[in-house]
Amino acid sequence: MSSFAFKAFRVSPIVGLVVCLSAGAALANVTVAKTVPGIAGENVAPGTIVISQSQRRIYLTQENGTAISYPVAIGKSGKAWLGWSRVNGKYVQPAWSPPAEVKHDNPRMPALIPGGAPNNPMGARAMTLDRSEIAIHGSTVSMRKSIGTAASYGCIRMYNEDVIDLYDRVGVGAPVLAVR
Repeated sequence: MSSFAFKAFRVSPIVGLVVCLSAGAALANVTVAKTVPGIAGENVAPGTIVISQSQRRIYLTQENGTAISYPVAIGKSGKAWLGWSRVNGKYVQPAWSPPAEVKHDNPRMPALIPGGAPNNPMGARAMTLDRSEIAIHGSTVSMRKSIGTAASYGCIRMYNEDVIDLYDRVGVGAPVLAVR
């Protein structure tokens, strides 16, 4: 589990969300939704990570029919993906090598950025998916402003404090569903 403790809950007047207020280091805009929007007709079991491309949020479904919701950056136009996947790896401060497409677009980028380096785009945690070169991961300080936008090459980018929380809640094999 993560190191924060929920201190209080309040009901937001916006779309019936319950906002979690934490003691100590606050999570960035994390909410508990009454339902997971945009997945009508899908059989989504508790523990499923649902990525809403249109809302730019990740929902982690819970046993009680609610979901923890986190803001994210999604793939830019033509890079976002839809459908089912699974978490196939979990990493703390992973090193990162840019995929060929990223290296092509940014030839000055180093071939390897060590884990924990301030310019490492994987941030504090990464969960790789069983899709080619796709992960749910943290962000650098300069990338934080991209959360809520379509900015990546297909990865799902989160605030570091949020990806740590999600990382602590899911295991390898967790199902992932990306919807519009």
